[in-house]
Amino acid sequence: MNKNSVLFVDDEQNILDTYRALLRKRFKVDVALGPEEGIEKVKSSGPYAIVVSDLKMPKMDGITFLTKVKQLSPDTVRVMLTGHADLEAAISAVNEGSVFRFLTKPSSIDEMIRTLEAAMKQYSLVVAERELLRGTLRGSVKVLTDILSLTNPEAFGRSERVRRLAGYVGQHLKLKQTLYLDLAAMLGQLGCITLPESVLLKVFTGEELTAEEQQIYDMHPSVTAGMLSQIPRMETVSQIIQHQNDRLDINPTMPVESRVLKACLDYDSLIQQKTDKMDAIAILRGMEGIYDSKILDVLEKGTAGEDGYVRREIELGELKKGMILDEGLWSEDEVHLVAEGTEITETAIIRITNFGRAKKLPPRIRVLVPIKYLE
Repeated sequence: MNKNSVLFVDDEQNILDTYRALLRKRFKVDVALGPEEGIEKVKSSGPYAIVVSDLKMPKMDGITFLTKVKQLSPDTVRVMLTGHADLEAAISAVNEGSVFRFLTKPSSIDEMIRTLEAAMKQYSLVVAERELLRGTLRGSVKVLTDILSLTNPEAFGRSERVRRLAGYVGQHLKLKQTLYLDLAAMLGQLGCITLPESVLLKVFTGEELTAEEQQIYDMHPSVTAGMLSQIPRMETVSQIIQHQNDRLDINPTMPVESRVLKACLDYDSLIQQKTDKMDAIAILRGMEGIYDSKILDVLEKGTAGEDGYVRREIELGELKKGMILDEGLWSEDEVHLVAEGTEITETAIIRITNFGRAKKLPPRIRVLVPIKYLE
């Protein structure tokens, strides 16, 4: 069904036939006989721009029905139609956020057309705003990750490795919404740009921090959360990052996404210290109460997010977007260009190409190549 269509729901077929006959030249009209059929139509043929429902219907009244429509299709504009001037029902429907307009029967065709046109404009505004925010969000995230990759390759490499681990865990935990987890994993190391290089080097090599250094390092999730609070619709991601280093026994209400990041971050730290994968899991399990055991189960069973890739050694000029470095890229005079575990982006390719003109780089490098490139 076209997204600019209108669904009429009523328990009287003759009324539905009348709407379809009178309005089909102006709108794409679909009808459903009763609320149960209406729910099925929304699931199978939606999204609809507008749903118009009668108030008084058997088994399920119009308010309950439109509330369910709102849950299934939040952007759909909802209109209530009733043969009774029921003020209490109108107030209830508006307060529950179920309706855009409330009309009484008999409603003239002109009034219905005016209402549907207004509702269609509202739908267009809602969809346009969401797409604008989505585009703004996507652009903001790309700028931030590009800045991190250029200013701190080690931190960026870690975020990329943890992102793949977290994506693997989220998929196998069957989380309903993985977007926030993905964004939090991508941006969780952003605050590291404020840390001294000596502190980061100690962190990534597993060297013990002084009390002062530990205090500085522990602040980076809060710094990141503060940065993200300035971006619309990033509140949830900000909260996930804020708690990504919490212990489960101290904060049992921490979001599941934060639990995933905590386990993946600490697992990655152990792997970067050349700890065997199974030994790393055993170490995490030994820290009783700190981690969610279900998450450790997933890390232990799977390929830790590396499925779908094969290891290859390739010419540096053969690097493509989507490949993952299996070793860090250093120039011969020991400039660290790209960290191990980094997923190659267009920005990374440009950076490597530009540096290759000025500095001598190794001719070949080990990478993880997506299987799709080999098919």
